Amino acid sequence: MDTLRKNKNPWKLYETEVTHSRFCDPACGVSPPEKLTPEHLQLLRNAFTRQQAEEQTHEERPKGRSVRSRGRNEERGMKLEKFREVMRSVVGPDVEDSWVERFFSEVDISCSGQVRWQQLCSYLLLEFTERERASIPRAALLDKQPLIRLCSHNKREPTVRLVAVSHPPPLRYISVSKGGQISVWSSSLHILKTLGLAGDPTEEVASTRRFRGWTSDAVYMGNVHTVAIATDCRDLHFINVSTGAVFQDAHLFGFRSVPTALCYWHDAQSPEQPSLLLMGDDKGGVHLLWFLNPSKGLFKSPSKTESGPQRIFFPDLGEHSSMVSYRHIPNVHQESITRVMFEPGTNVVMTSSESDNTSVVFMNVTLKQEPYIWTFKQGAKCFDYDASLQLMVTGGCDRAVRLWTRFITSRPVASLLGHRTAVLDVKIYQPVGQILSYSRDAELRVWDISSHQCLKSVALQFPCQQPGRIPEHGNFPFLLLSPPLTEQPLLAVACKDYLAVLSLSERRRGGGGWLTDEGREPGPNIQSGPPLSCALYNPTLRQVATGHEDSSVSLWDVETGRRRLQILNAHGEEGIARMALDSSHRRLVTGARNGTIKVWNLLNGLNLHKLEPVDTSEVTGLTCLHDNQLLAVGWSRRVAQYDVAAAKDLYVRADMSWKSSGVHKSDILAVSQCSPLGVIATGSYDGEVIIWRLETQGPVLRLQRPTQAGAAPPVDGLLFLQHRAGNRKLRNRGVLVSSQAGCLCFWSITGQTHTYGQFYSPEQPGERVLSLSSDQPQNTILVSGDTTGWLQIWDISDYGLDVQHDESPVCERPPLLQRWRAHERAIVSVDVLEVSGRLFVLTASSDGSAGLWTKEGDHVGFFGQEVMWDISEPETYQRKAQRKLKEDTEDRTESDEMGLKGQVPGHAFRDRASQEECYSETSPTSLAENDHKPPQQPMVTCKHTISSR
Repeated sequence: MDTLRKNKNPWKLYETEVTHSRFCDPACGVSPPEKLTPEHLQLLRNAFTRQQAEEQTHEERPKGRSVRSRGRNEERGMKLEKFREVMRSVVGPDVEDSWVERFFSEVDISCSGQVRWQQLCSYLLLEFTERERASIPRAALLDKQPLIRLCSHNKREPTVRLVAVSHPPPLRYISVSKGGQISVWSSSLHILKTLGLAGDPTEEVASTRRFRGWTSDAVYMGNVHTVAIATDCRDLHFINVSTGAVFQDAHLFGFRSVPTALCYWHDAQSPEQPSLLLMGDDKGGVHLLWFLNPSKGLFKSPSKTESGPQRIFFPDLGEHSSMVSYRHIPNVHQESITRVMFEPGTNVVMTSSESDNTSVVFMNVTLKQEPYIWTFKQGAKCFDYDASLQLMVTGGCDRAVRLWTRFITSRPVASLLGHRTAVLDVKIYQPVGQILSYSRDAELRVWDISSHQCLKSVALQFPCQQPGRIPEHGNFPFLLLSPPLTEQPLLAVACKDYLAVLSLSERRRGGGGWLTDEGREPGPNIQSGPPLSCALYNPTLRQVATGHEDSSVSLWDVETGRRRLQILNAHGEEGIARMALDSSHRRLVTGARNGTIKVWNLLNGLNLHKLEPVDTSEVTGLTCLHDNQLLAVGWSRRVAQYDVAAAKDLYVRADMSWKSSGVHKSDILAVSQCSPLGVIATGSYDGEVIIWRLETQGPVLRLQRPTQAGAAPPVDGLLFLQHRAGNRKLRNRGVLVSSQAGCLCFWSITGQTHTYGQFYSPEQPGERVLSLSSDQPQNTILVSGDTTGWLQIWDISDYGLDVQHDESPVCERPPLLQRWRAHERAIVSVDVLEVSGRLFVLTASSDGSAGLWTKEGDHVGFFGQEVMWDISEPETYQRKAQRKLKEDTEDRTESDEMGLKGQVPGHAFRDRASQEECYSETSPTSLAENDHKPPQQPMVTCKHTISSR
């Protein structure tokens, strides 16, 4: 197709954009998905199935065919009357007709008059998916500054493990450094006491009896108020913390391997019952120490009084069989065990290692069942498991955080990517359904379990960090605490000899977007809101749609000015450039400045389709043909077609069958279609207008205004006069209006002569007309909006019906019915609409406001204003402001009314001899209003001859 399709992923623009949010008016009531339960859906499915079977039987019996022979026919739909009857039987007899009709309309998006079960399923799936995405909470990690403390007694060694001690109250923390330094902290992280692990008592010199190894892990044994510390000296130190005086109580030494990971379990409801200490070692084995009578102690009391802690040689552990039972399970892993956990409900021991073949193992203590073994490259440095969610999370050197279900070992549920260094620790924060992960470069990430999205990423700024160097960590950086241990959930993170405590939320915090405006902060004032880029009127829904530069879309009730629906970040952070309606007026198509195009359900704001971008540049024109074939043009200089009607997937490929390659030599800026004549027109930056035939998808005519010198001005707008095109007597006259440098040109696209008149429209010289509209049923008026915010209404009942000859002495213009200053800045869009039998004019401006006006010039109001109007009650209009504007207009145009009727308003003539030609002096001023290149606009005369090329 083009370079975007050949060399790049065309959908990458969608994948990297900010997710959109939709906000509905609470007055719309309960949406259908909110009211339906699984039981309702089952009953609905039965009703559709029953109707299908009845219709097939009724049609096949007269023909003598079997039901099986017609089983492949397309599913028949359910009409509104039948659907209303079914909904009353499913939901209840009190269900409102308006709610049923709304439900039917939201599903029947193509206005076929019937709903099929497959359509209903697709609608509900899309709706529930959108609601699930919108319900994604904010990260549980609060924005408070973390509390950071230095472990000064660590002697610059990292903290291996931090544990929380709840007895005796209040809460205390105990940190264990790699070198064996034990620090007791208050809940506010102030050091209360320090202690060093005891050394070898066999040393003859007391001063040399210091601990000479490295600690590997520590665990708090809550029912006996003891902290067990494992070291690489193949031993366990038991530190008594039951009182304010912290001291070493026992020393179990002489293991055959080095303990690397600890876990402790006891029955919190019956603390006197046996408890279990699990220990993983560097040879991949698991040790189980059952303390049979913890209320009386861990080990048998020594026969004689000894100074210092009780020392127990591991081979002599059998002498303590009345107090402790020991079991060893060897070769669970092929490498050192990094984590060990225990699930008491199923008696399952869970261990991990950095082995490719035995990364994580879940085995029953009895070994009577086959273990579950997870294998993945580089294994697991850390893992966490939540029994209520049946979810395991792993992290390791490959920097990925993986989610696994309890009984599926072949593949993960999801791989969460984003960390740049090895993942050192992970925790499942079950109360809010989120995962906390921490990597070696001191980056903390918060992930949502349901959506797998990274909700927050925080680079913790520890003072020990140095530029270009990764800080040293212990084996277990995390400590997660929740009430009732603490008033507020906390996460403690250890990095070298520093501790950081961060605050967490206790419950889910908000979503990615509200489904209603309830509880939402009010938006900006309409006069100071984001600039508008386009607007259009939907006569079927009697709504106005506005597109904004901040990538938002709003739908307004034309009868009151109230906002019914808003979509934020519709195209991420890219401004919306153009909008169009499909033929059913139920779908809105939006095009952005980065080339992306989306289709939306106007009834509920669902994103139905994402269309393949043909280029990464701006979409400047969208038009939908009668069969819902969408045409898109822009700076790509090509015409792309999309089959919106037949599209069933979210992503829709572009059809580049149009013979548009190389036809336009410059960027396309405007497009307009004419169904009666079967053509479309495109206008480009170089001033050329090309007529295309829909049947052949190729160009048939080129139109261009001649210039005295220099380049032709860009085509700012195109408008086909549909009534004229459909009238046999008028279709050969001026049916196409183009706007170039403020001059409105009327063209015929048949015959030998195509020029049927032109005139300059803006109030001031050097301005441009960015938008055109007409009352299409009659084409009696033409509305134009210029770059100064002025609006003009022209009577074109008899204009453009005769050929403009070369010898025309003056540049004629149609009668000017009304003109007024509608906005402070450029009018980017105008639309003529009929409501309740009256004509109104819709305007949208780059000043951030969209207004509604009567054809006579009365100001109905601005959409979104505090006081709503009633379009059927003129007393509710904002007339005063308009009267002042009209008075200003009258003052500025008094000279025209006195003697310059029939001439171009706002123009001065150099001398009487020059009155044979009307001109527009323009300079290459900035074109910020349409965000395009500044054109060079030479003096343009009205005397010219144009022929087709």
